[in-house]
Amino acid sequence: MYWKASARRYSSVTPGVPDELQPPACVMQTGSVEESFTVRAFILSVLLLLAAMPAAFAAQSPAPSPMEQNRAESSSPQQEKPAYSLPPDKLARAIAYSRIRVILDFASSAWGILQLILLLALGVVARMRNAAVHLNQNRWAQGFAFTLLLLLVTTVLNLPFDLYGQHAALVYGQSVQGWGSWTWDMTKGFLLTFVFGGLLVMLLFRVIRWSPTRWWFWFWIPAMIFVLIAVFVAPVLIDPLFNKFEPLAKTNPALVDRLEQVVARGGIQIPPDRMFLMKASEKVTTLNAYVTGYGASKRVVVWDNSIRKATPDEISFIFGHEMGHYVLNHIPATLIFLGVLLLVEFYLGYRGVQWLLARYGVRWKIPSQQDWGALVALLLVISVLSFFSEPIVNGYSRMHEHEADVYGQEAIHGIVSDPQKVARQSFQLLGEMSLTDPNPNPFVEFWTFSHPSVSSRAAFAANYNPWIKGQHPKYFEK
Repeated sequence: MYWKASARRYSSVTPGVPDELQPPACVMQTGSVEESFTVRAFILSVLLLLAAMPAAFAAQSPAPSPMEQNRAESSSPQQEKPAYSLPPDKLARAIAYSRIRVILDFASSAWGILQLILLLALGVVARMRNAAVHLNQNRWAQGFAFTLLLLLVTTVLNLPFDLYGQHAALVYGQSVQGWGSWTWDMTKGFLLTFVFGGLLVMLLFRVIRWSPTRWWFWFWIPAMIFVLIAVFVAPVLIDPLFNKFEPLAKTNPALVDRLEQVVARGGIQIPPDRMFLMKASEKVTTLNAYVTGYGASKRVVVWDNSIRKATPDEISFIFGHEMGHYVLNHIPATLIFLGVLLLVEFYLGYRGVQWLLARYGVRWKIPSQQDWGALVALLLVISVLSFFSEPIVNGYSRMHEHEADVYGQEAIHGIVSDPQKVARQSFQLLGEMSLTDPNPNPFVEFWTFSHPSVSSRAAFAANYNPWIKGQHPKYFEK
């Protein structure tokens, strides 16, 4: 969550996922799980069965987020140097890479919606439905067969975006993951989506048959329970399938001692056994740390790249930011926010499917919402709603990230000699490692950033000093 700047995956038909709840990790990174889980991409992709989960799981360690900014304005030599800037060579690469990510992001979203329309209009969905129905009279066999066919088709259709996204990350030095490892991560994500998504599809159609006009509400209840369970078990059962974790106390006890000073400053308890090191360097070059899970599974994870490339003071600030998410209860707050949003989208999805089938059902050969093919119509409506609600989700996420920035800077006061300098240097390092354009396009920032821009975060950090006379820290007494 500290480093994460936005969270949409190239292969996902349903865009956007709030960081705080991403299945693999509530990351704070500047670039990806992408994404980086934000939680919504996970919810929608798993609940509605598109191949978004594979991307999300692969993302928790790999590439930085897919879209962040696409322009830069050079400052004149007479102007004061900004809080975050890049040398000319890195600036040119950052602009080029940012443009690639922005194009991939919006193009993949548009293609995700268009491909569903084409699958319906060309009768592909009806043929997949017929194949599933003729395969077996058992509805469980039919449901899982249709789910598998849909996942296979959408995965193949999205593959060019996934491949080019990974290629660009390798070319620009953001990823070091080999194609074999990348393919295996995608395969594991696909299998997880098929198994859990298939179960959700069966539940969805069972509820539709039981309550044709209120299924959007009755399905929302078990869907949210599933999300809660998924967020709880992801750090323990899912994340280790994609990355290696070790107790931080085992690999770097000196750092644990340093972080416990920050914990003591916050007046809370985060035991050393809740602190983990993730070996992200096997797949990516970027920096990250995040809070994930809740209750007994709640933990703080620091990437090994962060430890290698950041100073102890900078890591203290990174940890302070993550502790802010922990203390300020951002994960439960985000779950509530997204739960309400999901309920609204389910209702609008119900209304949208009714309209689509009334108008195009005969042409698409989908007679009713109880037909397996109606799932694709629902995915189409949800995909459109998800895309246009993305600024709302990201705006909410940016608010939390700013609060965590403030908390992190206040948390290291008295532990490091100059909190303002340390925080600004942390963002400078983040931007350099992730090739972040110092001057993001305002529209792209508004629409796709789950975090404030690195430039604005660095500028705030450099000027935030609530300990001067007449002011007071927001989260601490002193």
